Amino acid sequence: MAMLVLFTGCQKEQETAAARPVASTPPAGTVVAVGDSLTAGYGVSPSEAYPAQLERKLKQAGYGWQVINAGNSGETSSGTLSRVDWILKNKPDIVILETGANDGLRGVSPSLTHKNIDQIVTRLKENDVEVVLAGMQALRNMGGPFTREFAAIYPRVAKKHDLILMPFFLADVAGEPHLNLGDGIHPSAEGYRIITEAIYPYVIKAIERKRRPS
Repeated sequence: MAMLVLFTGCQKEQETAAARPVASTPPAGTVVAVGDSLTAGYGVSPSEAYPAQLERKLKQAGYGWQVINAGNSGETSSGTLSRVDWILKNKPDIVILETGANDGLRGVSPSLTHKNIDQIVTRLKENDVEVVLAGMQALRNMGGPFTREFAAIYPRVAKKHDLILMPFFLADVAGEPHLNLGDGIHPSAEGYRIITEAIYPYVIKAIERKRRPS
């Protein structure tokens, strides 16, 4: 009888332990992916958008960082600037900033786009956020002067603030029908896989910068 009571007691302890929630390991850091529909993942499932693919790739490589998708479809750089305070509420260590594509599509003055991106980066840097700036390009039908001035925004801001610059967010994906949805603008899941592979080294560089003693 004593053995039965002992067994029953052990069984109850095991059941209680099994019912206890397992404490999850806090993330090593937070990356917030900021942008428009190209970041939000328009037309694909949330797990196929690049922020989710990037988080999986980081974890597979042993980096326990979380990646928050803060994309907002249709947003211009002015819209991104207006929600910087909300972005900072996510307490990012790193922000991947992909904005301006809709400015280019709408013919917004490159000088305004430059001013907005510069102000966004300034606010982030003031809060000790490492920024990976994703370069964009305007459509050629906007005319040579416009496209050149637009493309120059990103290296100019990156140089001023000592940012990590990904020269073109859609490199090897833009203009490739099999890597985009039917609209020819938004990447497919496979397109996002290529973007994830391309942006990954820049994110690792940002993580290494954050690890450096100040």
